[in-house]
Amino acid sequence: MEIMLSHWLYGIFTLLIILTMIFRKGVVLPALLGTFVIAWVYQGSLIDGFTAIFNANLVAANELFNIFLIITFMMALLHSLRDLGADRKMIQPVQKLMVNGHVSFFVLVGVTYVISLFFWPTPAVPLICALLVPAAIRSGLPAMTAAVAVALAGQGMALSSDYIVQVAPNLSATSAGIDTALVADRALVLSLIAGGVAIALAYLFYRKTIRSKDSELNEIEMRQMQTAKESENTAKSIHLNTWSKVFAVLVPISLLTVVIYMMYSKLNAGRMSGFEGGDGAAFVGGVAVILLLLSTVAFGRQKALDYISNHITEGFVFAFKAMGPVIPIAGFFFLGSSDFSGDILGIEENAPGLLFDLVEASQQYVPQSAILAAFSVLIIGIITGLDGSGFSGLPLTGALAASLETGAVDAGTLAALGQLGSIWTGGGTIVAWSSLIAIAGFCGVSVMDLVRKNFLPVILGLFAAALMALIIF
Repeated sequence: MEIMLSHWLYGIFTLLIILTMIFRKGVVLPALLGTFVIAWVYQGSLIDGFTAIFNANLVAANELFNIFLIITFMMALLHSLRDLGADRKMIQPVQKLMVNGHVSFFVLVGVTYVISLFFWPTPAVPLICALLVPAAIRSGLPAMTAAVAVALAGQGMALSSDYIVQVAPNLSATSAGIDTALVADRALVLSLIAGGVAIALAYLFYRKTIRSKDSELNEIEMRQMQTAKESENTAKSIHLNTWSKVFAVLVPISLLTVVIYMMYSKLNAGRMSGFEGGDGAAFVGGVAVILLLLSTVAFGRQKALDYISNHITEGFVFAFKAMGPVIPIAGFFFLGSSDFSGDILGIEENAPGLLFDLVEASQQYVPQSAILAAFSVLIIGIITGLDGSGFSGLPLTGALAASLETGAVDAGTLAALGQLGSIWTGGGTIVAWSSLIAIAGFCGVSVMDLVRKNFLPVILGLFAAALMALIIF
């Protein structure tokens, strides 16, 4: 494989974007500029550079639109419930469990981990953020800290082991030429170590931000979570209080029924029940739309024809206003993956994988020491996760694990470490152009700020897992 000027430029712009994020500045400008320059150099045409900017954003929007859509529908439902006054009634029972912000943090961690382990975080996030996060905020847990808890437990600890569905361990093991069960078991142990350290550190770092239940900031953050704009819709129902109570019961029961049905399907259908990832999110989104229809009709009767359009419009505005800047950033990193670069550059065959080519070229410089091999595979996994997928780098880390196996550390352990690095990064804890935008959107916080909050606990957790892997295995 030949490393060309475009590869070096991609590496330079990637480092520039990372440094810009560290200094808490916006990264949209270097992402757009990098896309243009790299496409221009690779294709040798200024015109292709211009078209690549548009195509990169189009490809990114297409890949991320399912997340924008689920945010839209869930936010529209929350607005409709707010009209009825059902949103407050709905979380009153949950508030009895969440006695304060400290307890709420660990309740969010536990529930998110269990649901995400079965169905991946994509369908779990809207359920948790609709039912539990509002109660957590009212108990005194800041919205940002709630988002951190959900991200670390779901996108990080649960998804990085993928112990139930086992798509990730299968990809890693196949590339390494070893048994899937070996990678799955080691990834589970290491994910619990990384997650335990990251979650404990996050709690220690941010515990002082947790407020009392009576703090005025709790209500302020609740309004920010659902957008601060007051509803202009007028109730047409004469039984508003009754309908408010009905939907305060109906919505949680419906969403819990979704969870129970998906678990039932999982137990009966086996490893892949059909509700993992995007399919599960589609199921949740469809249920949310029907609940939106019913609640809007209950509130507005004949005016529901207009009100429902307002709710969906407000949902789209919220989703794009909060998450729109992520699209050009994602477009730049998609340019580094051969899965997307063909569409961006207009190449039908032999599309370049600029990021992966750089990683593969560095393999020959990776030392054979067990400690250095473990950390090298972990770091390469983290780098491959920069494309925002988490799964696309697993064939590479699996193959690399097999080549670096020594008497002190086996391929199964190295493959599990590479899997952790790739998924904790790209699965959605420390890159903004991943499904992390859904968590930020539902919690009403900045996705870039959420990345910064997650970064140090996640990196320290992953390094702790690498050290423990060498001791345990």
